[in-house]
Amino acid sequence: MGDLIQRLFVPAFIESDSGSVAAVVLSLLEAGIPVHCLRDLTRGGLAGALVEIAEAAGLPIEIDETSVPVIGQVRGACEVLGLDPHYVANEGRFIAFVPPDQADAALRIMGAHRGGGHASRIGEVGRSGSDIVTARSPLGTRRVIDRLSGEQLPRIC
Repeated sequence: MGDLIQRLFVPAFIESDSGSVAAVVLSLLEAGIPVHCLRDLTRGGLAGALVEIAEAAGLPIEIDETSVPVIGQVRGACEVLGLDPHYVANEGRFIAFVPPDQADAALRIMGAHRGGGHASRIGEVGRSGSDIVTARSPLGTRRVIDRLSGEQLPRIC
């Protein structure tokens, strides 16, 4: 099995996303972007961060799955291994909650930094309701994003 995985993934170079987010966060703050919440995606990936934030705020969050930047090699590796890329740890990545009228400015600032070229607006926070996170699929259907009951991948660091 190891040989099969090596043949599948060695030709498709996957670069580590580990790195500091300090410079981009500082740029957002220096630009006066009113950041409501920042969260790194190291533990639980994007899905885990969204669920924790929705529960803490008591507000619903809806994301558009087609807006979440996942490079092709990572998507392919997740499909082969049976993983959901939304739950994969992303060291060196974060999610920022800013007012809707500041989102474009925040994206320009993030995009100007190394590794920030894939920054995108992926969803919205509701004004009231439950603390459920939903994802809208490319077909327009919605699914609930739950907290994982265990770890999807073992931690190596």
